[in-house]
Amino acid sequence: MKKSKETPAVATSTPVKITVDGKEREFDIDNPTLPDWIEDHKLTAGGYPYDEKMKGDEYDKTLELLQIELVKAQAWLQATGKRVMALFEGRDAAGKGGTIFALHQYMNPRTARNVALTKPTEAEHGQWYFQRYVKHFPTAGEFVTFDRSWYNRAGVEPVMGFCTPEQHEQFLEETPHFERMICNDGIHFFKFWLNIGQETQLERFHDRRFSPLKNWKFSPIDIAGLTKWEDYTKARDLMFERTHKKFAPWIIVRANDKRRARLSVMRRILLSLPYDGRDLDVIGKEDKKIIGEGPSFLSKQD
Repeated sequence: MKKSKETPAVATSTPVKITVDGKEREFDIDNPTLPDWIEDHKLTAGGYPYDEKMKGDEYDKTLELLQIELVKAQAWLQATGKRVMALFEGRDAAGKGGTIFALHQYMNPRTARNVALTKPTEAEHGQWYFQRYVKHFPTAGEFVTFDRSWYNRAGVEPVMGFCTPEQHEQFLEETPHFERMICNDGIHFFKFWLNIGQETQLERFHDRRFSPLKNWKFSPIDIAGLTKWEDYTKARDLMFERTHKKFAPWIIVRANDKRRARLSVMRRILLSLPYDGRDLDVIGKEDKKIIGEGPSFLSKQD
C-alpha cells in the first residue's frame, strides 16, 4: 500500500463504484491510502507500452536540448511572421498543463502565450460558439497554445449535459470546416490528445486530492466524472471519427509517463516547423509507441 498522507482541507466525497477493466471497484478519493489495484497499474494502464518511467537524467538532458530548439523556432516565427497554434486536449489529469509549461518555459512570453478560458459568460453564451476562441488566435510571429479549446463541446459538455444533442451534432459537423479555414490561412495548426489509462487518472486525482500545492485542481466535476469513464471514451471516439482530417489531424500522445509525453509533443512541433538552424540530430526521431495520428493509433484497451 502507498504511504498515507495528511488530508488537506478540500471538499470531500463518498466512495464510488467504478468499473475498471471489466471489474467493479470501490474508490474513495478521501482515503489517504491508494489502493493496490491502482498503485500496481498506474503506469501500465490502458496498454501503455513501457513498464518504467523515463529516467530523470535522460529526460532533463533531452528536455533542455529540445527547449533550445524551441527558442530557435520562436526566433524564426518572429523573423518571418509565421504563426503556430496548438490545442491540448485529454481527460482530466492527462498532463496538459505540465506539457504546456515545458513548451513555454524558455520562450519569450511577449510572443508565446497560453489560453485557458473559464466557462462562458452570459454574453458569450449568446455568441457564435467559436467566437470566444477566435479572438485569442495568434497574430504574426506568435506561438499560442490552448489548454482545452472548442473541443469542450465534444467531450465534457455532452457527457455532463452542458449542451444539447443538437448542439453537439452541429459542433461535429461544423468543426472540420472551421479548422480548414485556420489551416488555409497559413497557421501551423496542431491538435494534441494526451491519452492516459484509467488507473493513471485515478492515481493523479488522488495525488491532487492530498497535495497542498495542487488540491485546487481537484473539483466537484472531477468527482462527478469518476463513474463516466466509458461515456468519455465514447465521446472521444466519436470526436476522432468526425474531426480527424488530413489537413488537421488528431495527434495522439500516450501520456501515462509525463516525461515521454512532453518530449514527444516537442519533437512533433519541431519536426513540423521549417525554422532556420533546425538540428534534426538533436531533435531526434519520434517514438512510434508513444505518438501517432488518429483513432487507429489507440488500442481497444484505451
